[in-house]
Amino acid sequence: MQFTTLGTTELKVSVAGLGCGGNSRIGLGAGKSEAESIELVRAALDHGVTFFDTAALYGTEPILGKAIRPGERANVVISTKAHIHSGDRHGAGVLPAADVVASLDRSLKNLNTDYVDVFMLHGVMPPALDPARSEIVPALMAEKAKGKFRHLGITETASRDAEHTMLARALDDPRFEVIMLAFHLMHQNARRLVFPRTRAQGVGTLLMFVVRNIFSRPETLSATLMELAAAGKIPVDVASEKDPLGFLLHAAGAESLTDAAYRFVRHEPGVDIVLFGTSSIAHLRTNIASILRPPLPEADRAQLSTLFEHLVGVGLDLPDYIKGR
Repeated sequence: MQFTTLGTTELKVSVAGLGCGGNSRIGLGAGKSEAESIELVRAALDHGVTFFDTAALYGTEPILGKAIRPGERANVVISTKAHIHSGDRHGAGVLPAADVVASLDRSLKNLNTDYVDVFMLHGVMPPALDPARSEIVPALMAEKAKGKFRHLGITETASRDAEHTMLARALDDPRFEVIMLAFHLMHQNARRLVFPRTRAQGVGTLLMFVVRNIFSRPETLSATLMELAAAGKIPVDVASEKDPLGFLLHAAGAESLTDAAYRFVRHEPGVDIVLFGTSSIAHLRTNIASILRPPLPEADRAQLSTLFEHLVGVGLDLPDYIKGR
């Protein structure tokens, strides 16, 4: 495993982080039993993963709480999140601060720990940022002072805020020490809009949406490319190729499209942790192996930039279990 420091938090973390949400939810999304999900977490630990990201919404906090043994707690870094939206259709309303604090307390109980290393406001839409900062964050900082969490973070709603507008303003607030954002080989605008600031300010970064359906389901990739070509956003001949991203797969390049997707983001300046999801130990091993491999050849990276760096909001599909919420 390779390790880095998460921004200026002084948390030493594995560059590969086990994401406990997404479609897989460490096996729960694939119908695995609790025991099998616990086995997945144990396998991640055995492969050197020390960073685990979950959330109240995912329903996987109790799995981590049972999988990580009390004697191991000091050697792992746990991030969890609380939903803050009140449900109004404009996305501006937030829950009472007491409800978010109660969510933190439930998370601590579910995780079987006295503290979490990173506590994040989950999927904050742009209109909700100001009330969150004025009403919720002060209450959370009081809980931080009690030792319930070490660092405060915030995550974007990638599918509804592809231009990172919420994060652009959140980065003005030094209380947010960690952010989670979407970045992948067909959604590259964080290179221009986010990473220069996080690097300058020492804000830790967690990547989500690195591999979603667009890179794991060939039919989804093909349909997406055809839509982009019809809209004039990519050349028609690219979309019509039988294997449009096949140029990435060669002896000196990537072993698979998923391998390419992980390696593309892992070596982007400004990226700290690449989150990956899985429902099987075999898949876990291949994901970690990809994240630990060298960068893609420079010629391949340059071609990816030429083809896709202008695209915004592509491949940011929500996990199947929360679509329509």
